[in-house]
Amino acid sequence: MAATKPHSPPITQRQVLWLAAAALAVGLPLTPYLPLWLSGLAGLALIGRGWLLWRRIPPPPHWMLNLVAVAALIGVGLEYRTIIGKNPGIALLTLFLALKLFEMRSRRDAYVALLLALFLILAHFLHSQSIAAAIAALAALLVTTGAMIALNHDQPSPRRTLAQAGKLLLQATPFMVLLFILFPRLSTPLWGLPADAHGGLSGLSESMAPGSITELSLSDAIAFRARFSGPPPPKAERYWRGPVLEYFDGRTWHIGPPGIGDGLPYRPEGPAIDYEVTLEPHNRHWLFALDLPGQVPSQGYITHQYQLLSKEPIHNRLRYPMRSHLALAVGKDETEAVRRAALRLPTGFNPRSRALAEALRGAAKDDRALVNAMLARYRTESFVYTLAPPALGRHSIDEFLFETRRGFCEHFAASFVFVMRAAGIPARVVTGYQGGEINPVDGFLLVRQSDAHAWAEVWLKGEGWRRVDPTAAIAPDRVQNSLAAAVQSGDPLPLLERPTLAWLRQLRYRWEALSNHWNQWVLGYDDQRQQELLRRLGMAAPDWRTMGILLAVLCGALMLLLAAWTLRQWRRADPLQAAWRRFQRKLRPRGLERRPWEGPCDHGRRLCGAMPGKAGEIEAICGLYESLRYGKVADSRSALSDLKRRIAEFSP
Repeated sequence: MAATKPHSPPITQRQVLWLAAAALAVGLPLTPYLPLWLSGLAGLALIGRGWLLWRRIPPPPHWMLNLVAVAALIGVGLEYRTIIGKNPGIALLTLFLALKLFEMRSRRDAYVALLLALFLILAHFLHSQSIAAAIAALAALLVTTGAMIALNHDQPSPRRTLAQAGKLLLQATPFMVLLFILFPRLSTPLWGLPADAHGGLSGLSESMAPGSITELSLSDAIAFRARFSGPPPPKAERYWRGPVLEYFDGRTWHIGPPGIGDGLPYRPEGPAIDYEVTLEPHNRHWLFALDLPGQVPSQGYITHQYQLLSKEPIHNRLRYPMRSHLALAVGKDETEAVRRAALRLPTGFNPRSRALAEALRGAAKDDRALVNAMLARYRTESFVYTLAPPALGRHSIDEFLFETRRGFCEHFAASFVFVMRAAGIPARVVTGYQGGEINPVDGFLLVRQSDAHAWAEVWLKGEGWRRVDPTAAIAPDRVQNSLAAAVQSGDPLPLLERPTLAWLRQLRYRWEALSNHWNQWVLGYDDQRQQELLRRLGMAAPDWRTMGILLAVLCGALMLLLAAWTLRQWRRADPLQAAWRRFQRKLRPRGLERRPWEGPCDHGRRLCGAMPGKAGEIEAICGLYESLRYGKVADSRSALSDLKRRIAEFSP
């Protein structure tokens, strides 16, 4: 005889609505990461399923759903140029979850949809691990758990269903905390992500053209945080060194060969500043440190241009200790090859700037005097520091120096380095960040993308490489105070730099401090922090076996406590059992309470033998209790009230 497939019960309209609510709760947080057309299609699918339920119209046939699924597959392939990877995979699964609601006919279909919803909740963390993402995932998990409950207990009240789901999640919280703290951590991820898992992020790049840093100046996004062991240096001295640009093609500056060394290409001297950097992911190799770094982090190396680089692209938040020497002079014995590279200029560009360099060279007694003469030109010839510079053409340096005279830091740095090279002084552009603000809530220094900056370095004989910031010559408030104090009143500013929104800045400080704690102690809880915590708890060097035993013992103890608490709550919450216990308490003084092996009928017969005059009352009480506990009573509420009344009136 052929085996029959196990029967899967059908689902009700209320259960389908719960599944639709779960799909909506899961899909909404993913909407910013999905193509607009796909989000709209998934939303239309949810609305359409609700309309069909309301009008009691049967769902469309399978062939129509398959046609929509194939069209969506083709659309995702055209959108992402592939159907494999994080982004196309999440997009397809989100749409398939919405379409799955149209073919809900049995509980088995519902379980498939719920498993898909749980997977998408996890997939959301591939896009963001922020507090907001965690709250959205928790809300989606609450609704999805409510849908699970609704599939097995058809409760009429959504509020009671969500309350029960919340209670289950609260009961699971201690286990989650234990596993988070004690589960052995690896220094590398448990799985690799596909190639598209790390999309483009804002930040500095390996090139600089007119307008490239101006675009960053309008972003309030945090580039990194720093926590100093002592007081931080003054704002005017906070130059965070990043990519060094040496090659100029006539319009754009590019990084040169890195010239990787085994260690610091100079000897750290003078006062040192110790601090720790928490770098946000930017998908490049840049590491940032105050100029100049006095040590190399274990995760990176330093180039001959004194730039710190990571061994791997920064795809995740990175924390590293640093030390810097702000007054350090380096490069006094720079090689001839490096100095020649810092003099190269393309032919056929900016003839007026070359003529200016020759004039300055003829009038200056030495290189230092020439540098000062060029800075004086910026201060005295009506140059304007602005976030809205005009567009420049082929001879961009000439047009800036002799025509527009309006620019941002990249315009001043690029023009200064060009003139220095044309005058025979080795020079290069350094990009990075300048300044930063202390968060008064947690004391961390916040460096935002709006703090992106470009300055120059010149090589002077007998002095080595010296930092020269032409922006400081025309807009000293930029390096001493803030961007808002330096630009013109009509220029656009980042949201948090606007003086009319001081209240929003204070609110943002609190949120960023909370986010920082989340980053440091939740997302940043790696194997090193785990070992530090366990040492504080008295576990010097626990191995995996010890950790496993400890986890098993603590989880077992938690399960016993939870079971005991649940049983006690169940007994307290059961009105029938409470009434029966009240009946037993009345029998206790005469030693007639129920024995462990007795059922309600046997117990009643023994009581009737001991108290013949109360036999009618006893039979009524025991019979009612047995019917309510083990049988089916048409009106259980009135029967329970009758039982409570009889027990209250009973006197042994």
